[in-house]
Amino acid sequence: LTVGIKNIARAGGGEISDMQPLLVARLEDGSRVAAMFPPCAVAGPALTIRKFTRRYSLDELVDVGGLTRSLAGQLRDAIACQQNILISGGTGTGKTTLLNALAAHIPDADRIIVLEETAEIHLEKPNLLRFEARRAQPPLGQEPPLPPVTIADLVRATLRHRPDRIIVGEVRGAEAFDLLQALNTGHLGSLTTIHANSADQALTRLAHCVLTANVGLPHRSVREAIALAVHLVVHIARVHGRRRVTQLMAVREYDGHQDRFMLESCLPDDRIREG
Repeated sequence: LTVGIKNIARAGGGEISDMQPLLVARLEDGSRVAAMFPPCAVAGPALTIRKFTRRYSLDELVDVGGLTRSLAGQLRDAIACQQNILISGGTGTGKTTLLNALAAHIPDADRIIVLEETAEIHLEKPNLLRFEARRAQPPLGQEPPLPPVTIADLVRATLRHRPDRIIVGEVRGAEAFDLLQALNTGHLGSLTTIHANSADQALTRLAHCVLTANVGLPHRSVREAIALAVHLVVHIARVHGRRRVTQLMAVREYDGHQDRFMLESCLPDDRIREG
């Protein structure tokens, strides 16, 4: 298993060893690889390969029960109206699958830039650029070590490539600040995902990610900027073993006096509520 993991690492352009016991890589077919060596892996080398067998269209997600046809129509309209959409959910709930399906409805005339830690988003658009982050790499032989290229670095660099829409595979850290700046300076119709247990928590977690950039913004300013930048939050969860959109929330405003986001459900029979 150890030799096999090392071969997989080389094939994916990575490296795993006693000095660097963690590996996250991508294979040529798009599969995502995660591996770990002892002593971090207590019971011996661990390997997980996540395969992406197919891409679903929005209509196909409706057919398999992932969302209703009415909800799919609302999301298509949101893409057409250039609303910024945050997709939230737990691990393996289908956030990237939904992002792929929504991004397919972006007009071909728009210049799209996709930023990812590991490339998983697959779009067929005529005006598309794809950027992938690079982890720091230790020196190999006589070669010098390679510094990391983070998602935050890519977001800042992306603005020089004249994007109409920015797609970030997942927000998980300080890059949230740079993305927020971009969304509030004219890059409408952008998409990203975040790990969270509800639409309300997704906005709070996004605020926490912004704060990790240590830019000195006060708590209230961060949340006000989020309310201006994010128009819709789509939450996906597993319901009885099936992946389904359970919330579609419009972000109306941020109430600074109560320190609350005011969210309005776009699903039938739900009311405006505080988040």
